[in-house]
Amino acid sequence: MLSLPPRSVAIVLGTRPELVKLTDLVRLLGPAAHLVHTGQHYDEELSGRFLAELGLPEPTFLTGVGGQPRAVQISAALAQLDELFTAEPPLAVVVQGDTNAALAGALAANARGIPLLHVEAGLRSHDRNMPEEHNRVLIDRIADVLCAATEDNRANLLTEGVEDSRIVVTGNTVVEAVRNQLPAAGDRAALLAGHGLATDGYVLATVHRPENTDSADALRAILTELAALATADRPVVLPLHPRTRARIGAAGLTGLLAPLTVTAPLGYSEFLALARHAALLVSDSGGIQEECTVLGRPLVVVRRSTERPEAMADFADLVEPGAEIGRAATRRLTEGADGLRRLAALPSPFGDGLASDRIVALLTAIAAPAELATAA
Repeated sequence: MLSLPPRSVAIVLGTRPELVKLTDLVRLLGPAAHLVHTGQHYDEELSGRFLAELGLPEPTFLTGVGGQPRAVQISAALAQLDELFTAEPPLAVVVQGDTNAALAGALAANARGIPLLHVEAGLRSHDRNMPEEHNRVLIDRIADVLCAATEDNRANLLTEGVEDSRIVVTGNTVVEAVRNQLPAAGDRAALLAGHGLATDGYVLATVHRPENTDSADALRAILTELAALATADRPVVLPLHPRTRARIGAAGLTGLLAPLTVTAPLGYSEFLALARHAALLVSDSGGIQEECTVLGRPLVVVRRSTERPEAMADFADLVEPGAEIGRAATRRLTEGADGLRRLAALPSPFGDGLASDRIVALLTAIAAPAELATAA
């Protein structure tokens, strides 16, 4: 396999889930990887901590993106990426998923005629209310190589008229991310003890999506249902993002946190450790829908729609804010140890943990002709 020159593959990202899912790809690329962080979601407590914890190289940071409206985020990142790609043209650009950072990276690569590879292509919620749906569809239209995580994702692309020759089913990089970042059993036991938790004896919840946090009614419904699940023998642990905490305060809902075990945001490895031994997960996260299938844990997804139907078959239930959260949670909790054993025995529908290796091979194939042409 041809070795790629240093900093020849620009990996454009802007959020913590992208950092997690691209860590193994960055590691395998080694010096060839040039990490570019748009700052879409950047704060020292969370993003800085993730960079250090995951062992990622120092990125090139863009400015004026974080905290801005969607159009400003995309345009500000696009202008700076165009300058960067002009001054230091990469042989290929990688984007992952459906963030504003990913769309800006895709548009910048397309504008400069740089080969573009889209990790996690073909996800579809068919929900036009989701900005992410528009982002992922646009990226898939212009990407040169579409790395579909599953056969269902590939089918979505083919249905939309994407050429089969542009699509490769690689699996999802989340599988290797979870396997490599999950602490060893002894370390997990110590983490649980530090939180005063017992294996299979608690619920772990997260809430961060705007559709839930920007609506006082939705937020009230979710917190009410989580509080109802909490008992003396089965606490509900809620790592609380600063933005979600602020929304709770602004909506006058702080009192609903009293029955819950609220913690500061967790690092990725610590979160995986707690998720691995939770009796149930409740979340609006897209990534947790994938992670639960690797960890073998049940999940109640609190959203209007999902782009990850593969998880719904066995591992997860999709519900909207309201009483159905409690009903779905109770059904899962009632399955007890038998239910947990059943899920633990199932393979993840998102692949075998070799997605990053396959993507490196694809990158080498599309970047090598550009390198050879430059050398000539």
